[in-house]
Amino acid sequence: MPNVLVFAEARGGELRKVALEAVTAARRVADQVGGDVHVVLVGAPGIAGRASALAEYGADLVVVSEHPGFANYAPEATTAFVAERVKGGDYRAVIFSASQQGKDLAPRTAARLQQAIATDVTSFEVGADAVTVTHPGYTGKVVQTLRLVGTPAIVSLRPGAVSPVAKAGAGRTESVPPSMDPAAGRVVVTETILGDTKTLDLGEAPVIISGGRGLKAAEHFKLVEDLAAAFGNAAVGATRAVTDEGWRPHSDQIGQTGRLVSPDLYVALGISGAIQHLAGMRTSKCIVAINKDKEAPIFKVADYGIVGDVFDVVPALTAAVQQARQSSN
Repeated sequence: MPNVLVFAEARGGELRKVALEAVTAARRVADQVGGDVHVVLVGAPGIAGRASALAEYGADLVVVSEHPGFANYAPEATTAFVAERVKGGDYRAVIFSASQQGKDLAPRTAARLQQAIATDVTSFEVGADAVTVTHPGYTGKVVQTLRLVGTPAIVSLRPGAVSPVAKAGAGRTESVPPSMDPAAGRVVVTETILGDTKTLDLGEAPVIISGGRGLKAAEHFKLVEDLAAAFGNAAVGATRAVTDEGWRPHSDQIGQTGRLVSPDLYVALGISGAIQHLAGMRTSKCIVAINKDKEAPIFKVADYGIVGDVFDVVPALTAAVQQARQSSN
C-alpha cells in the first residue's frame, strides 16, 4: 500500500500551522492512491499530547519520539529518526514543510536516504510511476513542473500553499525511542530565541500587510501596523530595502533572500515590485497593491490594484476594514 509519511513540525511544545498544512496535503494524496498517512512527531516529554490534533487533520498513525534533547531542534538525531522510519515503511512520498527547520531537515534526510528531493513546492500529485510537483523557479518568473521517479520521493511544501482542512484519520499513536541521543550530535542547538510572540509569524498568518520604501520613513510604518491591527489576523512584512534601512527587523523581510510566504491575502503598500520581492510572495492567493506609480511592476502580479498615495489610501482602507469588522460582530 503506497502510504505517505509527514514530518510534523513543532515549536515550544506546540504544533506549528505548517504541520497541519503538510498533513492536509498528505491526506489528499493518500485518499487518491488508497494509502494511509503516517506522521512523525518529535519533541520534549509531553509532545505526545499533540497527536490528537494531527489525527483531526488526517493522520492515521502518529509515531512519537519524546526526549528532553528534542526540546530544541536536534538536526542529526531528528534526521536519523525520520530516515529510520522511512526505511522501515512502505512510503511513496515523504513530506516536510519548507520552513526554516524544514529547509535543513529535508535535504539531510534525502541525502541519508540517497533519494530525490524537490523543495519549496506549491503542489504535488502521486502517479503510478512518478511524483509530480510544481515549484516556482528563476525567482518566481516561471513555475516549473518536476517529476520525481525514485521511491520514496521527498518534498518540502511551501508554507501557506495548502490550507489546513480537518478530516479525521484513524489516529493511532506509537511511541518510539530516538534512534540516537540528541545530545550526541556534532551540532547541538542549545537555545531557541523566539521573536515577538505577541504578533503572528509571517508563515502562520492568513493575512500579511507589507510596506516598502514608498512609506518614506520608519515612523510611517504605523500605517502598516494599523491596517494589520484592523484585520485582526494579519502579520506585518517588509521589503529588503526597508530592512536594510533599519526601519524593520530583518525577520520581517519577504523575498528571495527573506521569507517565502503564501497567505490568503497579501497587501503591498508602497512596494514597487522588484523581482526579488515578488519571488517571496507571488504565490499568495490574493494580492492587493497600493502604489502611486501606475507602471509599478507590482501591478502585474496583483489581483487588485489601487493607484494612489499610500498616505491617503491606507487610512481610508483601515477605517473601512474596522467598520466592516464592527458590522459583522
